Amino acid sequence: MAAEPLGTQSIQAVAPASAPDLERAAAPERAPFDEPVTDWRQRHLLDVDSLTRDEILRILSTANAMAEVLERPVARTPALRGVTIFNLFYEASTRTRSSFELAGKILGADVINMSGSGSSVEKGESLVETLNTLSAVGANAVVMRHPASGAPWLAARTIDGHIINAGDGQHAHPTQALLDAYILLREFGDLDGRKVVIVGDILHSRVARSSIWSLTTLGAEVTVVAPRPLLPASMAAGAAEREHPLALPHVRVSSDLDEAIVGADAVMALRIQNERLRGKLLPSTAEYARRYQLTAERVAEAAPHAIVMHPGPMNEGVEIGVDVAHSPQSRIEAQVSAGLAVRMAVLFLLIRGGA
Repeated sequence: MAAEPLGTQSIQAVAPASAPDLERAAAPERAPFDEPVTDWRQRHLLDVDSLTRDEILRILSTANAMAEVLERPVARTPALRGVTIFNLFYEASTRTRSSFELAGKILGADVINMSGSGSSVEKGESLVETLNTLSAVGANAVVMRHPASGAPWLAARTIDGHIINAGDGQHAHPTQALLDAYILLREFGDLDGRKVVIVGDILHSRVARSSIWSLTTLGAEVTVVAPRPLLPASMAAGAAEREHPLALPHVRVSSDLDEAIVGADAVMALRIQNERLRGKLLPSTAEYARRYQLTAERVAEAAPHAIVMHPGPMNEGVEIGVDVAHSPQSRIEAQVSAGLAVRMAVLFLLIRGGA
């Protein structure tokens, strides 16, 4: 029987099928890779808050098609042949940068990596000057990571090419949020009413912000858990009533992980950075681990089918126990694998979408 239409959010429409499933279900519908995606209207991916529910699902269903490409003996397609993509990373990255590089190459694009070190940035060249240079040499798209929140928005106003935000400051990380949503949809088929707990440094986490937007847009009930110093002002008591200018979508806020995790469908731990501890936002690593580490005992209080996630890199033994990180419930390695298909989908839709 053919997979249901995307609007139903069936698991077949958003996740790679297993080998037996491929015998029983038709491939999800998608635009041919050699034709423009005429119904796609987004030119850039700056954050997920600008995406509708249908647009998020379109990205994830396209990622499902890309996952099928990755299963081929030779995982290559000429979808972006003749396109030049620059990876402009002002911050160190392993997973995001390498997956964007591989995504572009699999799609047939020419991919060029740049970083702040070893470039004219070290000589004082501004971001605008760098972008203008890339535009002048024919960049069709720029994937950028920058320590300044808002830098991708400046880039989108500077050049005509497509801008993909690979992480800006403490603000947004849209492709990480999309791949996390992909994992959850693959697991559950539908996020309406699913309980997702995000625990850790919410204040400084661009992953948490973007994930809150994507998951709530898809219908999940999100609870964020953190000690009070690691919560943003927009989540302080009464912030919603005051219409805080940085307010995120409605989520439940808690400082008690043991209470929040009960019955959860998925739990995502965020990395605790040592520099935050040195800044005295937390009393000690041991104290944080005692109250907020994802341990096997805590995960056992979640739903029996619950999964565990982490955007990486992990501090095993701090925010997540070693046994939990490598348990059957863990989807952490799957998140890394999903990142490639999702980033292929983003590049394809933005560049071939004609916006």
